[in-house]
Amino acid sequence: MNDEPVERVRILTPSGMLGAGWDESTIERGLELGIDVITIDGGSTDSGPHYLGSATPKTTAKAVARDLRSLLRAAARADVPLIVGSCGTSGTDAGVDWVAGIAAEVMVEEGLDLTVARIYSEQNAADLKDSLDAGRVHPLPPLGELRAETLESCTHIVGMMGHEPIVEALRAGAQVVLAGRATDTAVAAAYPLMKGMPAGPTWHAAKIVECGGQATTNPRAGGVYAVVDADGFTIEPLDPGAACTPTVVAAHMLYETVNPFRMREPAGTLDVEHATYVALDHRTVRVEGSRFHQADQHTVKLEGARITGYETLSFTAVRDPIILADIDAWADLMCTLIRRRVDQTLRLADHEYAFDLRLYGHNGVLDDLEPESGPPREVGVMLLVNAPDQATATAVAKVANPLMLHLPTPAMGYLPSLAFASSPAEVERGAAYEFVLNHVVDTVTPSSMFRTRIGEPTSA
Repeated sequence: MNDEPVERVRILTPSGMLGAGWDESTIERGLELGIDVITIDGGSTDSGPHYLGSATPKTTAKAVARDLRSLLRAAARADVPLIVGSCGTSGTDAGVDWVAGIAAEVMVEEGLDLTVARIYSEQNAADLKDSLDAGRVHPLPPLGELRAETLESCTHIVGMMGHEPIVEALRAGAQVVLAGRATDTAVAAAYPLMKGMPAGPTWHAAKIVECGGQATTNPRAGGVYAVVDADGFTIEPLDPGAACTPTVVAAHMLYETVNPFRMREPAGTLDVEHATYVALDHRTVRVEGSRFHQADQHTVKLEGARITGYETLSFTAVRDPIILADIDAWADLMCTLIRRRVDQTLRLADHEYAFDLRLYGHNGVLDDLEPESGPPREVGVMLLVNAPDQATATAVAKVANPLMLHLPTPAMGYLPSLAFASSPAEVERGAAYEFVLNHVVDTVTPSSMFRTRIGEPTSA
C-alpha cells in the first residue's frame, strides 16, 4: 500500500466494538463525507479474564458477521483499508482465526476479493522465560517481579501490540487487517501514522475514537468521524442527531487512564496537558496542541490468565422483613453454618474450597463503600463456590442448598421460605480464571513479538 504523506487522514469508527451493531445510515454518512480508513476494536479485558483464559469470544458469530458485512462492503466501495484489533475479544490466535473465518465467508457471499492479513499476538511461555532471564521483563503496579511458574500456569498469554505490526501489514498490501491483542488506540493510529500524520494529534484522535460514540452526547447513536491533519484533528458523530462537544471529547481522556493528561503506548507517551478543545459548530470539535513523547525503549504489555478452580453458583431471593432487618447478621450466620456443614458432611478443610456470599440489593456492588443505610426491601443472595474440581464445587453448593432456602434468624420461630432463581438451584459455571500478568517486555523490534500472515486462506 502506498504510504506517501498526505495532508489529512479521515477515519471512520462505527462503534466501540465489533459485534455491537450500528445503524447502517451512519456508515452511509461516513462514506458521503469521504474516508481513508475504517477502524474498529474487536475486544478488550473489560469483561474479565474468562475470554482470554478460555480463548473464546464474548460476541456471537452472527453479530460479528453482520458487522463485518457492513464494514467489508464499505471498505470495498470506498477502496480503503479496514482494521480490526483484539479479534475474538481477547486477541488470542484462535480469536484472530475465528474472525478471519467469518470474514472469509462474508466476502464469498458478497463477491468481494480483498487481501486479508492476520497478525497473531499470542505468546509462548518458553520465549517469555528467555526474556525474563535476560532481564527484559518488568512489572507494572501493583504486581511484583514475574516468576517463571506464573508464565507456565497461564492457559493463554497475549502481547499488546502497538501500531507497527499493523503498518507493516498495510505496507505489504493488506486491505483488511485482523489483529490479535492490540492497544485500542493503535488500531486507529496505524494508518494516519503510516501516511505521515504527526504523532501527537494522531494518538489523541485515536484515543477519542476508540469507543465510537462514547465521545458524543448520544453514545447509543453510532460511531464517530475524525480527520487528522498536521496541526490537530476534528471529530464529529456519524449520527446527525448527536454531537461532539469540547466537554465530552476532553472527558474521554479520563476513560481507562491513570492520568487524564498522559497515556502510555508501546512506542511512547501521549501528552494532552496543553491540548485545546474548540467547538467549530454545535456538533464538531477541533483539537490542537497534543504531543507524543517517543520512548527510549519500546515495550509490549503482557496479558495472561490462568484457571483458579471451578465454580458453582446458587442464587436465592429474600423478602422476609425479619431477615432483612439485620441482613448482615443473617449472612454471617449463613457463612458460619455452611462451613460447619461442609466440614461435617464433606470433610473438606478450609483450603480445599472457597465461597463468596454476595447480597445484591444490600452492598452487593459497593460493599462497605455503600453510602445508603437502613434495611432493604428485598435482597438477592448469590453463593459462588470455587474448588479445584467441578464436582467439589457443586457438592459444597448442594450442602448449602437447605440453608439458602430456609435459614431463619435466631429470633424467628418458623422456617422462612426463600426463592431460588432456578431449578436446579446449583448452576455449574465451569473453569474460573484470573489475570496474573501485568508486565511489560523490552522488545528487540516493535514487531518482533508478533507474527503476520497475509493472503492465506482461512476457514470458519
